[in-house]
Amino acid sequence: MAGYVGILVSDPWLQNQFTQVELRSLKSYFLSMKRELGRVTIGHLPSRMSKLKTVGESLTEEERAACLLESYRDMDEEVDFEVFLRVYLKLQSHVNARIGSGAKNSTAFLKAATTTLLHTISESEKTSYVAHINNYLAEDQFLRRYLPIDPSTNDLFEIVKDGVLLCKLINVAVPGTIDERAINTKRVLNPWERNENHTLCLNSAKAIGCTVVNIGTQDFIEGRRHLVLGLISQIIKIQLLADLNLKKTPQLVELVDDSKDVEELMNLPPEKILLRWMNFQLKKAGYKRIVTNFSSDVKDGEAYAHLLNVLAPEHSNPSTLSVKDPLQRAGLILEHADRMGCKRYLTPKDIVDGSPNLNLAFVAHIFQHRNGLSSQTKQISFLEISPDDTQVSREEKAFRLWINSLGNSVYIDNVFEDVRNGWVLLEALDKVSPGIVNWKIATKPPIKMPFRKVENCNQVVKIGKQLKFSLVNIAGNDIVQGNKKLILAYLWQLMRFNILQLLKNLRFHSHGKEITDADILEWANNKVKDAGRQSRMDTFKDKRLSDGIFFLELLSAVEPRVVNWSLVTKGEIDEEKKMNATYIISIARKLGCSIFLLPEDITEVNPKMILTLTASIMYWFLRQPIEERPSGASDNENGNSLETISNSTVDDTASEASSTEDNCNR
Repeated sequence: MAGYVGILVSDPWLQNQFTQVELRSLKSYFLSMKRELGRVTIGHLPSRMSKLKTVGESLTEEERAACLLESYRDMDEEVDFEVFLRVYLKLQSHVNARIGSGAKNSTAFLKAATTTLLHTISESEKTSYVAHINNYLAEDQFLRRYLPIDPSTNDLFEIVKDGVLLCKLINVAVPGTIDERAINTKRVLNPWERNENHTLCLNSAKAIGCTVVNIGTQDFIEGRRHLVLGLISQIIKIQLLADLNLKKTPQLVELVDDSKDVEELMNLPPEKILLRWMNFQLKKAGYKRIVTNFSSDVKDGEAYAHLLNVLAPEHSNPSTLSVKDPLQRAGLILEHADRMGCKRYLTPKDIVDGSPNLNLAFVAHIFQHRNGLSSQTKQISFLEISPDDTQVSREEKAFRLWINSLGNSVYIDNVFEDVRNGWVLLEALDKVSPGIVNWKIATKPPIKMPFRKVENCNQVVKIGKQLKFSLVNIAGNDIVQGNKKLILAYLWQLMRFNILQLLKNLRFHSHGKEITDADILEWANNKVKDAGRQSRMDTFKDKRLSDGIFFLELLSAVEPRVVNWSLVTKGEIDEEKKMNATYIISIARKLGCSIFLLPEDITEVNPKMILTLTASIMYWFLRQPIEERPSGASDNENGNSLETISNSTVDDTASEASSTEDNCNR
């Protein structure tokens, strides 16, 4: 969603109580309440403010109500944003009086799984990331006027303010993520264009696996250094670890002995594979210790010296292991790395200090440059019996990225492995439907007793049935055992329930009634028709959708300026279809849609992902203030479906989701 721009409150005293970031966060929350309730009253606030960090965590609902009764006798009094802020400050003062802390230190955003408490930055990391950017983006036509960046200055934080550099860096990490035709690259951008770039960046960062909870577009516009560096760190890490999987580097099978171990290796996160590779090479070198992290286990430099000796013995220095001073040894190690042509962005002090991010980057660079694995090994034959179901892999990625975007306490690297203890699914359910999980009977990882995992997963299945998911003959043990089809079927229904619930909660439009797949279909067709366009879709599996024209017309209907029609192809051949699909995804993200599909999902017309794309565009549109919509874009026109939504339960027929449900029937 686009950030709010300009003055958010007129009262100077209120302005001084909050930062702009806090005001935007609170304004966004207040408006979401207003959209859901239609009219916000004092009586609504005691329960609704449970989602605000300080007052929600420190006061019960009854205590919040009692506090408000001291100042407000009429619980039906309507609340505007400034009254909402005053109530928030009053409750916060009540908390501070109780615990004896200063009020200003307690101003807070909404509750979130992760928060940044320390706003300091590492100069070493900044220098390293600047060197990486200078190296990988040096030839970019747009950025060459700004590069190389001087790491001793704060120029990096100025350059990121227009959003272009971060978008380009995402494409370096995962090529093709952003269609660069969607990036605003004028020399001087207006605030709207700059905000679009940052929205595109954040939604694309989520789509490649970055955690962006508590980061907004304004944070980049203001150049908030710790948040900028935090995101850059994640993007670079994704790039450096991209080859640490069996698809990109099949020679990694050399690390295991049999096909069972290959399957285990495929399910490991990249950092774990990198550690396993490092220990595999260290064993060859006769190094006795096991490296378990990229901090304390490598800070003395001995592991690095052995690793480089076995990978590039022709460049070794005999004195590296004999010197006593760790700093001197670290210097010799980096000289060795230089001689073997390995780019490195850390200093001897970074090694000795045990900087985990920079040491991880150093080892990943070594792996990329010279991994020491055999290019012809008989063990690669194990891959031939490994199933490579492209559709399963694609759906697993989409659901994994979606779950991680919820901001849960556990970051998952592999859906089929990481949901087996049930905890991740319980957290996702609680995010999608707050309060639905009985945490008293749930067991938090690490879980040693297998039956506790089954108990967690049994509750997952029970809640799914409560939410009307199709779960015929499914038990918690199926999830514990990692049944891929059943896990994908469950996650699809959960993801679909989430977006339908979001649409339903916009009561201003739907009057709180159920929104069905058929309603979404009708809404999209009406929007395109009202814009004077001819295309339409009959179902979410309509093969005509493969050329992308319908979605480009839909996006243009909800925001006319977002599509540059001179960049659109006719979509007649596969290459043209893919170009349109990549453009659709990027401009939808640029608009503010949080989506996790791939271009292939559009060109091949995957009905599940087509539904989520359409629903995401609809959700974005309905959240826009009426006065900011394109002229004629009212929901009351031409019998729009949202005014006549039935009370029926969620309808599966429009998306033809029966194939998903068939996976559940055994």
